[in-house]
Amino acid sequence: MDDNKKPVMSSKTESTELIAVDDENQVPGELIIGLDIGTTKICCVVGELFDNRIEVIGVGTVPSLGLKKGIVVNIESTVTSIRQAMAKAEEEAGCDLSSVYVYVGIAGNHIKGFNSPGILAINNREIKQVDIDAVIDAARTVKISENQRIIHVMPQEYMVDDHTGIQNPVGMTGVRLVTNVHIVTADIGAVHNLVTCCNKAGLEVAELVLESIASAHAVLSKDEMELGVALIDIGGGTTDLAVFYDGTIRHTCEIGLGGHNLTNDLSVGLRTPLQEAERLKEDYGGAISSIIKPNLVVEVPTVGDREPRKVTQKVLVDILEARIIEILEMMARELVISGQKNKINGGIVITGGTALLANLVDLAEQIFDLPVRIGYPSGISGKIDELHNPRCTTAVGLVMFGRNNQNINGGHESGVVGRVREWMKKIM
Repeated sequence: MDDNKKPVMSSKTESTELIAVDDENQVPGELIIGLDIGTTKICCVVGELFDNRIEVIGVGTVPSLGLKKGIVVNIESTVTSIRQAMAKAEEEAGCDLSSVYVYVGIAGNHIKGFNSPGILAINNREIKQVDIDAVIDAARTVKISENQRIIHVMPQEYMVDDHTGIQNPVGMTGVRLVTNVHIVTADIGAVHNLVTCCNKAGLEVAELVLESIASAHAVLSKDEMELGVALIDIGGGTTDLAVFYDGTIRHTCEIGLGGHNLTNDLSVGLRTPLQEAERLKEDYGGAISSIIKPNLVVEVPTVGDREPRKVTQKVLVDILEARIIEILEMMARELVISGQKNKINGGIVITGGTALLANLVDLAEQIFDLPVRIGYPSGISGKIDELHNPRCTTAVGLVMFGRNNQNINGGHESGVVGRVREWMKKIM
């Protein structure tokens, strides 16, 4: 890394609409890093923020060697992978990224999501921002497990007396202010290890962001979020569910199954190394075996010095189909249990690396009985060719989340960075 190269900082951006322009005379913008530390890969995206858009100036993707099901199991390996991803992104961006705040994705079945109400007496006066903060604090004052920490408190709606569905009650008059919020918590140990890995890699964590929330910023439209949509992010080690309607988050859920399970099933079922199983999944995989012609044959490498074996592609897809059905049916049951199924009028959006599995949309539409589409990252300019892939959704979404978060908080040190430091102090 060249210590003489420094990112140039500018004022905070305001607009949420992104447009593509090409202006060599534009003033350099502030930089934000989205870091997706996944089970199978680590993806680092460097975004430069301008008044009306995000331009990606650097991308670094490397295999992830220190995580299992979204949880750090080897700090040294994880730190090494983070450094490698950062070095690639830094080289492409052409500037030192050590002083740039990083938004880091977090996932895993240790994460819990639930809704909580908050009530505040207003006494028939005008509602101010301080009242909004107070009623949200009241909603977050709930008992959680001692090994959990709150990472998100997201207001869903406000109620002033008998008036419901209010998005911003500032300036209104009433006797009582009520809110419903969605709270997301994570295991203290998982939070500590993730932040520690980033710190050891020389990075300052601005905020830990639930990966499905980040992904939503990159693939969901405002219309979908208003109408009602379920986002299913199938990563390497976990599958994340986030439900939105009326423009806000309503439900989240994480399970410890993902694309790596499909690869592992192939490796065991076909008795082939994991690396070869991943290649076979990408080249010949699918979600529906009944449409595969029975006479199509695939050459499967074996271990040791044995000759490759030949199996039909249908056998390969049979193995994958069983696992992807299990994952999608778990998501479908979660939607029913949560009570959100009848509110998903905008359908299902599937993203993450496994979203590229052939015929997945057709299978998912059969299981959910809803329209399904694959979610590709959007709303960015710059090096978009490298990122037009569901595998990159979370990293892109983290940059977009960071931009929006800056607009709300007006800066880092007194807000999210300070909160992460408080977490670490309590944990240590």
